[in-house]
Amino acid sequence: MDLQDQLKNLFPDHEFQEETQNTQDDGLWLQDEPLLCKYEKRKGKPITIIEGYTGADSDFKKLAKDIKTTLSVGGSFKNERIIIQGDYRDKIMTLLKEKGFKVKRVGG
Repeated sequence: MDLQDQLKNLFPDHEFQEETQNTQDDGLWLQDEPLLCKYEKRKGKPITIIEGYTGADSDFKKLAKDIKTTLSVGGSFKNERIIIQGDYRDKIMTLLKEKGFKVKRVGG
């Protein structure tokens, strides 16, 4: 007899409702604050930086890999930031919005 059965025996009139977490089908944590999508130039080459994720690092790494494979570009995950080679702000923002994230564009 597990805990659910014991609770049903103690409270027969209570209807059990499952808790809904703030997650997506991929298992990624969907946060309330928007992700920040920035554009910078390092050593004369453009990069796109995504930061502001409050979930687990493993979820953010999964998201980084998904973005890199979808756009077929290089990039990395360092210091709680996703760094993508090239200026892909528009494509990344639409991709993140499709996944259910709120995105805020920072800079030009």
